[in-house]
Amino acid sequence: MEQNFYDFKAISLQKKEISMEEYRGKVVLIVNTASKCGFTPQYEGLEKLYEKYQDKGLVILGFPCNQFANQEPGGEKEIASTCMVNYGVTFQMFSKIDVNGDNAHPIYKWLKSQKKGRGLFSSKIKWNFTKFLLDRDGNVIGRYGSMVTPEQLDPIIAKAL
Repeated sequence: MEQNFYDFKAISLQKKEISMEEYRGKVVLIVNTASKCGFTPQYEGLEKLYEKYQDKGLVILGFPCNQFANQEPGGEKEIASTCMVNYGVTFQMFSKIDVNGDNAHPIYKWLKSQKKGRGLFSSKIKWNFTKFLLDRDGNVIGRYGSMVTPEQLDPIIAKAL
């Protein structure tokens, strides 16, 4: 049987294993993040989206990744500090993962198989803050590059909710 989103698990920044099953029935926005990236201020916009829509069923899952120009070199404590202290992030953050290559996290292997990007290496994640939007049934309904801001996703998320 083909895997679905709810089959996966990931380790939180607090070292707790979380099953994606916990997010069944929610609209889920998954983002690969980095603390030292030009797009890092998107944390602020993501948090605003989360605060605006969490009561309507939006969940945001952040996956720190150091595969792009060494922009997430720190460990869990440094990542948590950047997210929570600098940007007031309250949405779920996970331990650092790979999003591309042989060691890519299974969630990202699955996401990329569901919604390919544009261009020659279409399934690869091209940079930090690539976003995947899943509907309440766990289907990937959108993939958005780093240049797409959280504010631009607001009407798309509102519609999905």
